[in-house]
Amino acid sequence: MHLQTLPGLFISHGSPLLALDPEQVGPALQRLGLNLPRPQAIVVMSAHWESQALEVSSAVRPETWHDFRGFPPALYQLRYPAPGQPELAEQILHLLAEAGLHAHANSTRPRDHGVWMPLLHLYPEADIPVVEISLPMSYSAEEIFKIGQTLKELRQQQILLIGSGSITHNLAELSWHNAQATVPVWASEFRNYVVQKLNHQNYEAVLNWQTIPHIQQNHPSLEHLAPLFFAMGLGHRFTIVHSSFSMGTLGMDIYRFD
Repeated sequence: MHLQTLPGLFISHGSPLLALDPEQVGPALQRLGLNLPRPQAIVVMSAHWESQALEVSSAVRPETWHDFRGFPPALYQLRYPAPGQPELAEQILHLLAEAGLHAHANSTRPRDHGVWMPLLHLYPEADIPVVEISLPMSYSAEEIFKIGQTLKELRQQQILLIGSGSITHNLAELSWHNAQATVPVWASEFRNYVVQKLNHQNYEAVLNWQTIPHIQQNHPSLEHLAPLFFAMGLGHRFTIVHSSFSMGTLGMDIYRFD
């Protein structure tokens, strides 16, 4: 069987409500899932698994975790029962160790919405094995980028690697009751700066996140931007798959790295 090389992706996974009301990004993810060669497996680094050390989920059947509160009951009924793949988790741990990145297996971690939210739209049948890797809070942007560089060879085994976060993420600034709210300048300028640097393959400028205009207002904490650093390590050719804003300030961009 001839294996095809898949891209690396950065997906802004948005609010959990997108599972029920997909807005523009649900159909964009659906199209992407139909257009890509079908993955043998999927590896996701999620903003919602912050850890001390680097961890890799080795569970055979991870539970679907509804790691949020105060949303409609229908959301808590959703499941994403895709299997895990302990052999792939082992392979990932081996690659990381060879690169000098210390990591360990976690067989009990449930699957957070940073993983299952986008996958519900990408691969709704939930029949492709999924392995989650954590976001180590002690790592610098360069070290998270190195995790991506270390795992990018998996792309040649028809494995889809995804950084799941958000291009902008300031929940205090969201217009929760108006999906079509006007996008403020500080959000659009931040997003446009990042895209311009990625377009010119100036990854250094993005990894140097402290100097990005309006960083504090768009990311009061860094965990939703950090999966982008991982995705940047996966490939050099950058393209935009989708771009939109939800509730005024929540950037819903999807980026592809080949």
